[in-house]
Amino acid sequence: MTSAPKIGVLALQGDVREHIRALEASGAEAIAVRRQEELDAVSALVIPGGESTTMWKLAAAFELLEPLRLRIKEGMPAYGSCAGMIMLADRIEGGIEGQQTLGGIDMVVRRNAFGRQVDSFEADLDFASRGPMRAVFIRAPWVESVGPDVEVLGRTEPGDRIVAVRQGPLLATSFHPELTGDARVHSYFVEMVREF
Repeated sequence: MTSAPKIGVLALQGDVREHIRALEASGAEAIAVRRQEELDAVSALVIPGGESTTMWKLAAAFELLEPLRLRIKEGMPAYGSCAGMIMLADRIEGGIEGQQTLGGIDMVVRRNAFGRQVDSFEADLDFASRGPMRAVFIRAPWVESVGPDVEVLGRTEPGDRIVAVRQGPLLATSFHPELTGDARVHSYFVEMVREF
């Protein structure tokens, strides 16, 4: 049996416990990451939802912004959900002035594209050809465009908006799979981590 990969969940804000539970249900060892030494101890990272501008500012305040960028650039697998998708985007639309991301995925993401908190919704979609999945969208972004090396793994129906992508060891979704009890997205990510 292959040993469980050690995957961190960036614990600056967001659904940290829910992601840890989903990762553990998918066969990974999961820990909260708030400091450099915790980041150094993991082989992959989940960046949860939350508020992308706050997450960027907290990452800078905790002196994690540059270490995170470096690990991603060096090929560490990472999965971002909702605000985490924004953090993994090379370019964003609708951000505040000066807003920075970690980057890594050649895509343009629009912040709060589906509307405000009151516009949150659930929808069924096909994720990575794994069958219908209930997706929860909360102040969610969508992907405006992707580069040639980005694989589209999911779109909304109707509307045909890109809401799940992968580029190499990086995965991102507009929605929150940690809130549904369906661990297929996390299982897919754990498989990716084992590949890399």
